[in-house]
Amino acid sequence: MKKIGIGYEDYRNFIDDDMYYIDKTMLIQDIVKKGGKVTLFTRPRRFGKTLALSMLRTFFELEYDRDGNVIDKRRYFEGKKIMDGDAKIRSMMGKYPVIKLSLKSAKQPDFREAALQLRNEIVSEFNRHNYLKNSAKLSEAESESFKELLNFKKREDIRDEESFRLEIGRYSTALKTLSECLYAYHKEKVIVLLDEYDVPLENAYYEGFYEEMVSFIRSLFESLLKTNDALEFAVVTGCLRISKESIFTGLNHLQISSIYNNGFEEAFGFTQKETEQMLMDYGMEDRIPEAKKWYDGYLFGETEIYNPWSIIKYVSSIAVNHMKYPEAYWANTSSNQIIKDMIWHADGEMKRELEVLIDGGTIEKQIHEDITYDDIHESEDNLWNFLFFTGYMKKVSERRDALNEEIVYLTMKIPNIEIRSIYTNQILGWFDKQVKSEDRGVLYKAVLEGDTEAIAGYVTKLLKKSISVFDSSESFYHGFFLSLLYGTPDYGPMSNREEGEGRPDIVLYPDNPTDPAIIFEIKTRKKFNEMEDGLREAYDQIRDKKYEEGVLEEGYMGVKSYGMCFCKKSCIVGKYSELY
Repeated sequence: MKKIGIGYEDYRNFIDDDMYYIDKTMLIQDIVKKGGKVTLFTRPRRFGKTLALSMLRTFFELEYDRDGNVIDKRRYFEGKKIMDGDAKIRSMMGKYPVIKLSLKSAKQPDFREAALQLRNEIVSEFNRHNYLKNSAKLSEAESESFKELLNFKKREDIRDEESFRLEIGRYSTALKTLSECLYAYHKEKVIVLLDEYDVPLENAYYEGFYEEMVSFIRSLFESLLKTNDALEFAVVTGCLRISKESIFTGLNHLQISSIYNNGFEEAFGFTQKETEQMLMDYGMEDRIPEAKKWYDGYLFGETEIYNPWSIIKYVSSIAVNHMKYPEAYWANTSSNQIIKDMIWHADGEMKRELEVLIDGGTIEKQIHEDITYDDIHESEDNLWNFLFFTGYMKKVSERRDALNEEIVYLTMKIPNIEIRSIYTNQILGWFDKQVKSEDRGVLYKAVLEGDTEAIAGYVTKLLKKSISVFDSSESFYHGFFLSLLYGTPDYGPMSNREEGEGRPDIVLYPDNPTDPAIIFEIKTRKKFNEMEDGLREAYDQIRDKKYEEGVLEEGYMGVKSYGMCFCKKSCIVGKYSELY
């Protein structure tokens, strides 16, 4: 059985190391036949974009070995679908100079460091084509320009703002210079592959220098991709489409393939057939329904797609331990900051929509692709659009506005269990911080004084602030209320400790045995009009299991017992002594 290539992003490594590979080579043919002069692919993170660009580079790039011989690329594609494709496309193999640049390393906390990091990446690409430096095939001007850009300034030599701006200005048009030099040398136009183009923009947005980074990336793209006679075609990848007015100014030949407006549906991610085949290849046919619930649910165009990163990790884990339970693998590849921000700033309407989604329901939102990171928090629609295009939501259906057909509304839902876990974990984290920030002195006073209305009011107020992700089980409410009681002055809470003939949910044991112990028995109901019945059940259990007698037998001088009943975000509390 072939090894699973977790973390492999270089296509050649997949082939050289004989890794399990789901054949996506027909993207090569589709790019030539269906792509534009510049094609932008936007897909969620970890959906195979980097591997796809590596495959394109492997196929198209003219490369030489150490002895100066042209490298035969056919061995990397033997048995692959592209070898049964159009003969004209196969004739393009190993024919073109290629510029390949990844922008994903530009995650520094200020513009200076992020821009210099991009400069370093550009210089590295110049060094990859170092054979141009002394070539007689270049004009004197081209050769001088190439050499100047190879000689970058060290960080310590960039002492002031003016020298920094001059340095960055040189490299904002450097890739066009490189493309012209490559064209002059090879007499073939250049293929450009730009990976993770929006990572510097997302980072700049969160770090506070968005406009400066937009300006730099715009200059880089305009010079390289607009009216460049040395360009054969370009492929750009990212997670989010940034509006043409922001980055792709003047690129009228730009073709965009997103998860909504597709045309390359099967190029990224795994189809149902591919996923089932992989599971069967590894003897995991019995896990197909489970994989579908956890990692399926995306709709690219009209094609159902699985999360490839999660499927690869899932299969790899089960191969080691067949009893392994599914995990949220994709969720752990990011801080999911956008979800965190959304929950912390959600108003009442957004909280209600989140509750609907987490409960398996749908919401409807107007769709628009050309947003910027700077626009995300300007409206709720922008935020929902961002979540959709970056993989946190999926399309269920769409409709056009009756009065204006250019306006499209999508019905959306959470794609699968894995993504639902991201929302619930972030919400629970937010709720925990909300609870910890509350003044619990009010609750402690109510508990010690036996003020049942105040206890119920405090707990209900906290629950109503929350976003419902709970399963309404006693265990959740039990844990929630127990966490509130930690810190009660002169008392220590214990959970499910044996007393009498059973285990009360919570007992507050006093430091001083002359003070009364306090028992809480918790019940839940699905309907509000059944909550009083829940209290009576709690009282009956306190009596029948002889909880009070058990506590008194330990030497405490007194005991108070309370019943609690929860229903959704409401709580009522009653004194056991008032009924018995």
